[in-house]
Amino acid sequence: MATLTVITDRKLCTRPLPEAIREALTGGADVVQLREKDLSARALLDLARSLKQIVSGAHAKLIINHAIDVAVAADADGVHLGWRSLSPEDARKALGPGKLIGVSVHSIEEMQKAEYGGADYVHYGPLFETPSKKGRLEPVGREGLRELKRTASIPVTAVGGIDEERAAAVVTAGADGIAVISAVMASPNPQVAVKRLKREMEFGEMKAGHR
Repeated sequence: MATLTVITDRKLCTRPLPEAIREALTGGADVVQLREKDLSARALLDLARSLKQIVSGAHAKLIINHAIDVAVAADADGVHLGWRSLSPEDARKALGPGKLIGVSVHSIEEMQKAEYGGADYVHYGPLFETPSKKGRLEPVGREGLRELKRTASIPVTAVGGIDEERAAAVVTAGADGIAVISAVMASPNPQVAVKRLKREMEFGEMKAGHR
């Protein structure tokens, strides 16, 4: 079953971030990726520890963006690396066995490098145009996702501009999961937003099964 990752952005939330995450988990989110780039290491660690309790109680996973030291100190389930971050090999040395390592990639070559380095999964995108990448990266689209999936041997999570209307088609195109920010973080009701996304993802899996 395709997984839903909620990437945090507390500035988009209509309520305190822990409350929004709790609601998203109630709706069925599988992974929470803590991505608050403007926080100090101390503040990020405090937030990570708070979210760890919430996420663990929902039997989901907490992934920390970039900050390996915070991931270790908070006993998070793993770390997500940017394409210019530390290599998966170096991250594994710091994290030890049993933790997840993800990498953001934008091409087949980057995906293969991440695989070779020992990444457990990759985020691929942006699939569609999104404000955070506008003018920096061209959308890869569903055909780009299909092409990358033909050579991938680890799970591929699609990211970038995905919302309720696009979730089913993205999963049908081969994504092992989707990652969203504003579709949940900016929603006045994160629980409902997640439920609708999950419903569309399940519909996409049904269509893919009957191709």
